[in-house]
Amino acid sequence: MKIDKALEALEAMGDNHIATSAVNPIREDAFDTSDEDKIRSITKDVFHIMETLGLDLTDDSLKGTPHRVAKMFVNEIFAGLHPDRKPKASVFENQYQYGEMLVEKNITVYSTCEHHLLPIVGRAHVAYISNGNVIGLSKMNRIVDYYAKRPQVQERMTMQIVQELQKSLGTENVACIIDAKHLCVNSRGIRDIESSTVTSEFGGVFKDKAVKREFLDYIKLETNF
Repeated sequence: MKIDKALEALEAMGDNHIATSAVNPIREDAFDTSDEDKIRSITKDVFHIMETLGLDLTDDSLKGTPHRVAKMFVNEIFAGLHPDRKPKASVFENQYQYGEMLVEKNITVYSTCEHHLLPIVGRAHVAYISNGNVIGLSKMNRIVDYYAKRPQVQERMTMQIVQELQKSLGTENVACIIDAKHLCVNSRGIRDIESSTVTSEFGGVFKDKAVKREFLDYIKLETNF
């Protein structure tokens, strides 16, 4: 009966998605189980889902799918859940005294909506102004990728990227904008294939209108090579 009541509550909620925290809701014992054991367990679960849907898991095209999905979940699209996979931020002293805005734009975002486990695909634009430290350019991409590789809410992911860079660089002067398509909107429900979602987080001097405008202008620049 408790399960029935929980399902009724979820049906009543419908598509009114609730973001409960700026931190991903991960259990304390989440990493007590090895990746290999997780893959074995998830393989069984995916097998059961596909079998319940009426698929013939003895078919050559399908019999390997449960294991492939399990490996993909653990090693790829949800790999960012594990703290051991967090990229080490290579931070250096700003010896050349570059004091203007640095923008890394059009960073590819592949994430997964935590409400329907469908893809979120888009671009992130990240910027910071050094107060004495600089970070390796590829590390900005890796930080975006790390927080994208987990069941996510786009607002949370945007905040996490900024907070991680602020911590690494030792400055509040960090900003991030993400423009992404959510397949939970594009491929189901309303099925609006044209819409995208834009989120932003501005820290330190980026809250100033002029600095914010400069960042937005950089994003608009055409990049042709």
